[in-house]
Amino acid sequence: MEKEIKREKVDQLIKHFWQNGFLTLSRKFGTYLPEPNPIGTYTVDAVARQNKKFAIGIVLTSEDFADTKLEQKLNFLSTRQTKFTNKKVTLFVGVEPENLTKAKEVYSKLNDEAKKNIKIVTLISESQKEVLKKKSFRMSEMFS
Repeated sequence: MEKEIKREKVDQLIKHFWQNGFLTLSRKFGTYLPEPNPIGTYTVDAVARQNKKFAIGIVLTSEDFADTKLEQKLNFLSTRQTKFTNKKVTLFVGVEPENLTKAKEVYSKLNDEAKKNIKIVTLISESQKEVLKKKSFRMSEMFS
């Protein structure tokens, strides 16, 4: 069950890559694409490219926020550069809405160089989107 939830979150992260014009090179839980190689000692969920710009994607769960080395992991992954051109690689961090405040708290503790390369993405499932649509529709009915 937990693996299915993680797969859904990685799918949402891939959709976010596509919306921003990135082409997915490797991803976890993929059918046709290979799994990404570990970067240092850390595993990543996706690697993407847009022209000559590269991006790394990871999904953080509640268990990841309990890890004491999360700040170190984010610092390491966000300061990566391409091998030959030394261009900075953007790190997309996917978090669930209930963990967004924890993610911002960890983000605030990072150094300035790491902060420049991190984009926090809120991953909302399809069922959560339906609930939000219904709530917004009810609110528009009340105030129209």
